[in-house]
Amino acid sequence: MSTPSHEGWIDRQIREAIERGEFDDLPGAGKPLRGLEDRDPDWWVKQLMDREGLDASDALPPVFRLRREHAGFPESLAEVGTEADVREILRDYNQRVLAELRRPTFGRASPPLAPRADVEVLVQQWRELRAQRAPAPADEGETEPPSPRRSWWRRLLRR
Repeated sequence: MSTPSHEGWIDRQIREAIERGEFDDLPGAGKPLRGLEDRDPDWWVKQLMDREGLDASDALPPVFRLRREHAGFPESLAEVGTEADVREILRDYNQRVLAELRRPTFGRASPPLAPRADVEVLVQQWRELRAQRAPAPADEGETEPPSPRRSWWRRLLRR
């Protein structure tokens, strides 16, 4: 059996446009389609996220974001100035973990869990990390007396 060799309306429109040269000056002509070379089925999602400047971690479920946050402790706390602020950040983290545990789950599979932060251990690690990153004291013979601190409004007027 032979197949009928008739041309559909769409195929005819495409063929005629090619003959007229309407596809000749398109951007990217003669170049491979991006994303298809690695055969990644999610290439278009990744391309969209790159183009829009989106972070993939924003699409994660809350429990996985909490796990990622926990994995960053205590290094992510290194820039926090005071111990009270560190404790507050860790308390807030633990409250979010508990809120996630209280969310209802559906299905027979047990949901993934995020670990709670041990505040005292992490505060001690924060202290050690801050001590390591503190600048070394200069020789006592070369120290300059501290300059008198000007009030904020004098510094503002000086600009």
